[in-house]
Amino acid sequence: MLFHVSEEPGIERFEPRPSAYTDVPVVWAVTEDRLCNYLLPRDCPRVTYYAGDKTSATDVEQFLGSSRAVVAIETGWLQRVRSCRLLCYALMPDTFECLDACAGYYVSRAPVVPVSVDVIDNPIAEILKRDVDFRVADNLWPLRDAVLASTLQFSMIRMRNAANPIP
Repeated sequence: MLFHVSEEPGIERFEPRPSAYTDVPVVWAVTEDRLCNYLLPRDCPRVTYYAGDKTSATDVEQFLGSSRAVVAIETGWLQRVRSCRLLCYALMPDTFECLDACAGYYVSRAPVVPVSVDVIDNPIAEILKRDVDFRVADNLWPLRDAVLASTLQFSMIRMRNAANPIP
């Protein structure tokens, strides 16, 4: 099963839409393993990461500790995350193809009808129940830079909405 998280209720059919990351309109979905990266309001900036096959033991110790993965947001977004309601649409993988295995991104060029939908009233609890560490920082840019320089697998989403970089 693949998933699409939205703040929009009642989606009965996902139509392909233009994307800056593909040549043709697509429907986006993610794997269950990377779903934790999307259990936040759409525009919320975040740095997410986990260990991959080539991640060093030093980076695991420094960034993850005993956590399987981390989702980090900025303090300025915390109240919005706490008060949002998300809908997690389950989608059959039949028409999807993998666009980025690290990020768990899949795309379909065909319309997709959801199989089911779950309402998520507490995104933080949903992230935590997936054995993922939820962290809050005043500013994401130092973490972004450190993760980029590491051997971790990562996704950095909506960083254009993050607070200004620290000089």
